[in-house]
Amino acid sequence: MKPETSETDSQRYIEKAIFFLGVIVSLLHIYFNIFAILPNLLQNSLHFSGFALLCALVYPLRKTKDSPRSRLSLFIDLSIGVTAAVCAIYMISMEDAIYARGVHLSRNEWIAGTLLIFTAIEFTRRTTGWIIPVLIILALSYVGWWGSLIGGVFKFSGLTAETILFRSIYGDDGIFGNIARISSTFVFMFILFGAFLLKSGAGEFVINLARAVAGRFIGGPGLVAVFASGLTGTISGSAVANTASTGVITIPLMKRAGFEPKFAAGVEAAASTGGQLMPPIMGAGAFVMASYTQIPYTTIVVYSVLPAILYFATVGFFVRVEAKRSNIEAVEDENLKIFEVIKTGGLPFLLPISVLIGLLIYGFTPTYAAGISIVAVVASSWLTPNKMGIKGVFEALALGARNMVMTAILLCSVGLVVNVIATAGIGNTFSLMITNWSGNSLLIAITLIGLASLVLGMGLPVTAAYIVLGTLSAPALYNLIVDGQIVQILAAGNLGEEVKAVMMLALPDQIEMLGKPMAIEQARILLDAIPPDLAGTVRDMALSPDAALFALLSAHMIIFWLSQDSNVTPPVCLAAFTAAAIAETPPMATGLRSWKIAKGLYIIPLLFAYTPLLGGSWPEIFSIFIFALAGLYALTCALQGHMENPVTLPIRLLLVLLALALLKPTMVLIQAAALSCLLLLLFFNIRRKSGKG
Repeated sequence: MKPETSETDSQRYIEKAIFFLGVIVSLLHIYFNIFAILPNLLQNSLHFSGFALLCALVYPLRKTKDSPRSRLSLFIDLSIGVTAAVCAIYMISMEDAIYARGVHLSRNEWIAGTLLIFTAIEFTRRTTGWIIPVLIILALSYVGWWGSLIGGVFKFSGLTAETILFRSIYGDDGIFGNIARISSTFVFMFILFGAFLLKSGAGEFVINLARAVAGRFIGGPGLVAVFASGLTGTISGSAVANTASTGVITIPLMKRAGFEPKFAAGVEAAASTGGQLMPPIMGAGAFVMASYTQIPYTTIVVYSVLPAILYFATVGFFVRVEAKRSNIEAVEDENLKIFEVIKTGGLPFLLPISVLIGLLIYGFTPTYAAGISIVAVVASSWLTPNKMGIKGVFEALALGARNMVMTAILLCSVGLVVNVIATAGIGNTFSLMITNWSGNSLLIAITLIGLASLVLGMGLPVTAAYIVLGTLSAPALYNLIVDGQIVQILAAGNLGEEVKAVMMLALPDQIEMLGKPMAIEQARILLDAIPPDLAGTVRDMALSPDAALFALLSAHMIIFWLSQDSNVTPPVCLAAFTAAAIAETPPMATGLRSWKIAKGLYIIPLLFAYTPLLGGSWPEIFSIFIFALAGLYALTCALQGHMENPVTLPIRLLLVLLALALLKPTMVLIQAAALSCLLLLLFFNIRRKSGKG
């Protein structure tokens, strides 16, 4: 018994160490995000150092389910963690000395820098698996060795080992570069905010509110999953975390109501995936997007609301139709009253969220807004029975740091790959390849990016997949979106005088056609005839700054949405697998079901590409939203073969045509006619008696 007691005590000490270290790391981040201004490299190195130590404790070198960590294993883990932290801080402290020597590294700096890279790779392997470490090794060896051995557009002459090491650590896109800054500021503060919400009881409130609002409707337990996952997304921004936290309640509720277990798990996985699309947090990807595009975070959030609602509505449509198809009736759900739920636990959720949104709208930085909102969580908890005292605050600080470990290590380490992409110009080359492969077709380009996202998602977490895809393909997608808008301007004959002058230089034999209305096909031919060295100038001059900004936002939002598909698309779909474990269903079959339910992930990006859903006038945006909502319902009914009652095959085909008419950007009159036809179909379907009585 003594060895077991000793091992139990050892594990208890490790947990205490994780707790106290997590509190210290969180307080450090609050200090340099709210009260102090540190140089970026120093702040990011402290960020990495703290989470390297935490990672050493949370993610052991050898993962064993049955036996606790041995003292030798703990010693090795701590040694690696301390080495990573010391090397990170040492290298940043030597920056001025390195520049004074003419950017030459001493022996100690060579050793510390090399150890830093290797420990970063090792901690990435522990937290995310082998894919990203292999990518890092391939990337670093590409610019140093094998890039010079290959031919074609990806041939790279090579850098010295000293240059590679220097740029990997001190470069703007390196391990302590822009992505690490995003991690140490926005991402950490919002994850910490989420941890405070959870500790204040907001998670339980979200579930109870969802049950009170949606529980009594037909298919209510499924709608509870949709509603709860959307609200939980404002807390966690993680599909897997959403599935694990809400699924343990919603999946048994759905099964008990009569939903097929695979469908229940698929709904939860699909709804939880939407948590990363739901403002104001939207996972780490929204902050990365804001940094890459220089589009204000608040702009991204505002224009993300309606698309997120469309996505959740799609999942809700599947729930409603399946409930009617399976004859699932409405049930009373423990007599929960909305106002009682809000009164007993709503303030710690509603007040801080309102403070956060208000501060962001007023113009405060997201980091500062998150800090003040954390204070609002603690203050509002004292208006409820679940008051957060010193212990609760410390627990939230520790939880926030622990929840951030994988993301912090990932975002720092993936900078090593992004740095190589930027140094070697791979992003521009890849973008040109996408343009060539797609034949200037935006739809084909989006399909190619979707396939690339699916392949990357088999091994990369969502944030990493977005970072890599955004770096590689966003320029090509942006150019194709802008070209589509310029074609419309050309066809309408609305070219500005400055743009017309540039195009006259590029196409002197087509002067008579410029500025006159023409067919879309002719406008496309003219645009394609512009030499590549002038095409960029035409793009910059033809669109207004606002139009260019929203074209860029559309390109990144398409990639951001497509990068989510790895949560629900086989063969590797972590959210679906998590839901399958809760529902006790086959993982792959559950993945296929969640993939079907999450169709909005693939349809709504097409709206970004072909309609002014992002950046149009608000009447335009709401018009697109209403028609798209109806189109998604029509498509759901066509896929399920059911509305309020079963539909025949000809009606299913008609529903597909109506969905296309409603979703495709055509004349408003055509869409209005399609909407009227859909409403008539629904009216007669409701009146029709089901064959089952």
